[in-house]
Amino acid sequence: MTTTETPAPSSNFIRTIIDGDMESGKYDGRVVTRFPPEPNGYLHIGHAKSICLNFGLARDYGGTCHMRFDDTNPTKEEVEYVDSIQEDVRWLGFDWGEHRYFSSDYFEKLYEYAVQLIRKGKAYVDDLSAEEIRAYRGTLTEPGKESPCRNRSAEESLDLFERMRAGEFEDGTHVLRARIDMASPNIIMRDPTLYRIRKVAHHRTGDTWCIYPMYDFTHCLSDSIEKITHSVCTLEFENNRELYDWVLDALAVYHPQQIEFARLNLGYTVLSKRKLIELVNDGHVSGWDDPRMPTISGLRRRGYSPEAIRNFCERIGVAKRDSMVDMALLEYCVREDLNKHAPRLMGVINPLKVVITNYPEDQTEELEFINNPEDPAAGSRMVPFSRELYIERDDFMEEPPRKFFRLGPGREVRLRYAYFIRCEEVIKDENGDITELRCTYDPETRGGNAPDGRKVKGTLHWVSAAHAADAEVRLYNPLFTVENPNEGDDFKAFLSPDSLKVLQHCKVEPALAAMEPGSRCQFERIGYFCADSRDFTSEKPVFNRTVTLRDTWAKIQKQKQNQPPKKKQPKKKK
Repeated sequence: MTTTETPAPSSNFIRTIIDGDMESGKYDGRVVTRFPPEPNGYLHIGHAKSICLNFGLARDYGGTCHMRFDDTNPTKEEVEYVDSIQEDVRWLGFDWGEHRYFSSDYFEKLYEYAVQLIRKGKAYVDDLSAEEIRAYRGTLTEPGKESPCRNRSAEESLDLFERMRAGEFEDGTHVLRARIDMASPNIIMRDPTLYRIRKVAHHRTGDTWCIYPMYDFTHCLSDSIEKITHSVCTLEFENNRELYDWVLDALAVYHPQQIEFARLNLGYTVLSKRKLIELVNDGHVSGWDDPRMPTISGLRRRGYSPEAIRNFCERIGVAKRDSMVDMALLEYCVREDLNKHAPRLMGVINPLKVVITNYPEDQTEELEFINNPEDPAAGSRMVPFSRELYIERDDFMEEPPRKFFRLGPGREVRLRYAYFIRCEEVIKDENGDITELRCTYDPETRGGNAPDGRKVKGTLHWVSAAHAADAEVRLYNPLFTVENPNEGDDFKAFLSPDSLKVLQHCKVEPALAAMEPGSRCQFERIGYFCADSRDFTSEKPVFNRTVTLRDTWAKIQKQKQNQPPKKKQPKKKK
């Protein structure tokens, strides 16, 4: 179920399959899906697509979606990951209710299923090492070779399997393999391993077990035990479907339907869990929740909203073929959502001091600002104005070009919701750097309009120097310099040195310093920002740039639409 509003679902091939099943009465009209993460890392934007799909299908068909942790590898799994996964799914707006499960809940049942396969002559204990098993498996063009242990009797394999469970053997000395077909064109079906010895404590079962089932064996049977109807997974498991079906048919148990869809590939980042772990462990990022990471915790810390991510997942749709999704589309969805809900506040990230020489030195007045013109319910706030202000250094040029409509010597501009000011004097230090502007203001233009009807082309944001808070602003850019860093020999060679720029001594209005950590806002004329959930305090506000104001996705689409038609080549004369 969902706890917040979600976009209307669009049709796709999975919904077509479910519609057919509902019409035919398959599964008695039930729809039960599952989201089955392995608790060995943090979830990323690719997982968000699967979460939205599985929970969304259950919601739309009046069914249920199970949260199941496939915790079959104790060497890599931790409670930290279990907790973070649950937090991320709930933050995205979904809840599994009473349907939270662990594959480790089924260890005893899975062991019984393995014993049944041995008794049926469909599994055997093998003594070959992992290297030997790989060598015996063959290649895509050559069939595999049968293990010398393949013709062991069921009785002997049962005895060895029981002794494996009892801890009699060391890691790597024995495995349980399915007896299928060593000449199968699908290499996965060449007597795959079902159980291996791992003398490692499990995060839930402790030292109860020293043998653990493989993912392919566990996954299909967990689906069966939970009476899943539609087991939706990514295309990387398409070849595994044959083994999924074989295990269930060999045991003659309830049989869900596995359906594969294209995984999400997002430009200028990596979504491989192994590569993300490498980025964290090698110190290229500050952690799993670094705002440059594509993890859900990183996106949340950067200021992305769950509504924006759900909308993004709905927009990219569900396909049967892999493709690369432009990062600009994700940014567009974030910008679209924040434009509706984020308050407009004023922060100056590269401050230049302005002194209004004809404004009373001891005077401060309160000016009313609209919080969000897109959201009338957001109301307004009062912002202090005084003689000394800060504006953006980029909003002034000593020798402005013709199309520069901001401040320059002798020029007049509007201060947002305040007054018209005119630059009268430029103050420089001994190095010739500009340190201060001396300006005058027109007291008749309070609110930003001149009673005599004169117009100005430039409107600047500002903060009162006496009331401003010092802030740190972190500007985030893509983590990689190329769209697909996976194409090179070493993805880390494409890491961008400009993915993070930290600006100290930025100036922000009082309302920004009073924000709650994790709150989102727009710095007027600059971009959307988020109060950092870890480092923000009212004494030292820290803001992460979520996304720029520039609508890059719309610009790309407009460029495509406005491309001139290709000139027709003249026909060659015969």
